[in-house]
Amino acid sequence: MERITEPTWGLPADVDSTDWERMASVTPRHYVCHFTPNPPIIDGRLDDPAWSDATWTEPFVDIEGERGPEPRFDTRVAMRWDDDFLYVAARMDDPHVWGTITEPNSVIYLDKDFEVFIDPDGDNHNYYELEINALNTIWELTLEKPYRDGGPVYSPTHLPGLRTAVHVEGTLNAPHDTDIGWSVELALPWDGLSRHGYAPPADGDRWRINFSRVHWEHEIVDNAYRKQSGVPEHNWVWSPQGVVDMHRPERWGYVQFSRSQPGEASFRTDPTLRARDTLMAVYYAQKAYKQHHGRWADDLSELDVRVPEQADLHVQLDGWTATLPVSGHGALLQVDHESRLQIMT
Repeated sequence: MERITEPTWGLPADVDSTDWERMASVTPRHYVCHFTPNPPIIDGRLDDPAWSDATWTEPFVDIEGERGPEPRFDTRVAMRWDDDFLYVAARMDDPHVWGTITEPNSVIYLDKDFEVFIDPDGDNHNYYELEINALNTIWELTLEKPYRDGGPVYSPTHLPGLRTAVHVEGTLNAPHDTDIGWSVELALPWDGLSRHGYAPPADGDRWRINFSRVHWEHEIVDNAYRKQSGVPEHNWVWSPQGVVDMHRPERWGYVQFSRSQPGEASFRTDPTLRARDTLMAVYYAQKAYKQHHGRWADDLSELDVRVPEQADLHVQLDGWTATLPVSGHGALLQVDHESRLQIMT
C-alpha cells in the first residue's frame, strides 16, 4: 500500500479563511439504517426485498448546498446492515452512461463515478473512501487525516471481503441510444471497516458517512463519448459540504444503525453537534490567524469567533488543543490543530 503525503490529483489542501462561514450554514443530513435478516444479492440490480423495504435518501444536491445549481439528474442511496456487512445501494439517473477506466485503484473520479466516505468514530481522522465507475472499477483509499491537515493518504486500501456490482439500465458506452441510468450495490465488511473505528456498530450507534456522485459533461467524437474540454465536473452529494471538497468530515451526514423494522426508529440528534461546530469554528479561525500572523493565537479572545466562557485553549510548541464541555453529556469535547475531534472522559 503506497503512502502518499501530498494530494496529486487536484483535491484542495489549503483552507480558506471563509471556509467555515460557508460550511456552518449547512446542517448535516441524517438517515436511519435498518438491520436486514435477508441480505441483498450483490448484482447491482436493486430488486431485492432489502431495498424495496428500505428508506431511500433525499435526492442528492450540489456539494455547496443551496449556493450551487440543482443537479440535472436524480441520485438516491439506501443502506441496510447485518452482522457481517454494511450494504449500500445507489440509483443514478443518466441518459448517457459511460466509463473508460479499467485499472483498479486509478483516479476513478476522472470518469463519472459514485463515492463513499466513512468515518465510524466521527473524529475527522482515519477514514475510508471508495470510488466506483460504471465499469465496476474501484479505488479504495484510507486518509490518516484530511488533505487540509497534510494527510497522508494510503492508496490502495483493501477491505478483504468487499463486494461490488454495477448494473446499467441501457447500453454502456453507446452514444447512439438513450439510457435510463445506472445503479451500484456494495457490501462493505465490518472486519475491514473495524480498522477505521469500532465495528460492527451496536443498535443506536451513529457513524459519519457521506456519498458523492461526480458527473462530467460530454461530447460525441467518432461515435464515442469524450469529456468536454475545459468544463469542470459536477459534484452532487447526499449531505452538502458547503465548499467544493468532500474531505471535510465534519460536514458528512449521520447514519444511525437500528435493529428495528424500517419506519420503527427515529433518528436521535447528536448531542455533541453544537460543541463540534463551535470547536471547528475555532479550528478554522486558528488556521486563518496563523496564515495572517505566522503563529497560532495564544488566547481565544484573539480569534474572530464566538465561543462559550467554558471553552479553553491550550497552545503547545507543536500545535494547540481547544476543549468545550458538552451540555448534558458529562464530558469534554476536544479539537486539535489537525482537526481531530475527540470526546475526553
